[in-house]
Amino acid sequence: MKVLSLFDGISCGMVALERIGIKINRYYASEVDKYAIQIAQKNYPDTIQLGDVKEVRGVDLPKIDLLIGGSPCQGFSFAGKQLNFDDPRSKLFFEFVRLLKETQPKYFLLENVKMKKEYQDVISEYLGVEPIEINSALVSAQNRVRLYWTNIPDVKQPNDKKISLEDILEDITYSSSGAIRGRRLNKGTIIGRRLNKNRKREDYNKEIPITQCLEVRATNTNKSNCLTTVDKDNVLTPLEIGRHPNAYKNNLPFRYYTVTEYERLQTLPDGYTEGVSVSQRKKALGNGWTVDVIAHILSFIPKGEVLHNDN
Repeated sequence: MKVLSLFDGISCGMVALERIGIKINRYYASEVDKYAIQIAQKNYPDTIQLGDVKEVRGVDLPKIDLLIGGSPCQGFSFAGKQLNFDDPRSKLFFEFVRLLKETQPKYFLLENVKMKKEYQDVISEYLGVEPIEINSALVSAQNRVRLYWTNIPDVKQPNDKKISLEDILEDITYSSSGAIRGRRLNKGTIIGRRLNKNRKREDYNKEIPITQCLEVRATNTNKSNCLTTVDKDNVLTPLEIGRHPNAYKNNLPFRYYTVTEYERLQTLPDGYTEGVSVSQRKKALGNGWTVDVIAHILSFIPKGEVLHNDN
């Protein structure tokens, strides 16, 4: 199979294909972040890097079997100011559309965030398919809802692997002073959690940006742990706690995710992003895919289908 991966990042698509046993003859990647490229090449040195997507031309490539990509999502996201298709970041979506037309692959897969229905409908019109919505929580320890447009037939929801946050955490030693990795929370920091009317946890495994922290502790709800987030200034968001909406606790251990835990949240192998700084590793992981979601979708490519396996 010959694959073209746009906005490739750290080649999570390649990891997914490898994980389900699909033989890859050539893997072409379009990426501009030098640290992401460094990580990708460390793991897959045979990857053919093409550079900026705007410079990639279908005519210069062999017949492509699979086109994949997750176009930069800031222009579509509910997070922050809601932008539109005129946003420069959103315009990269149309580079995916262009190369879809130019390469005419057998299959394609586009990932993006949840968005306004009007934007979703425009994407669906361009791609000719409706998206499937999948939450990474089904296959990992993070709550990460994404839309996936694909012409791979009969893709279904993955089975819930029931992976909890504690399943991916490393054993960390806290000092007696409460300092973790050289950082300390302010005195009086408050934490909490909220239960909805059905007594279900609403804060369990929140998807968090790389600047936030976590707290893990036992609970008597149907999940075995919970996640509370904290911003750069170590000020936690107060949440209602169980039957006592005004009750808060403090002096509990908080810490940042380790890079290994970030990798596990994205269902990547431990150490996959080694070789660059911690901040660049976390940035790359935050921009990456949940590998097991992608592997699940690609597993629906019909078995035994004749693709372009020639060199």
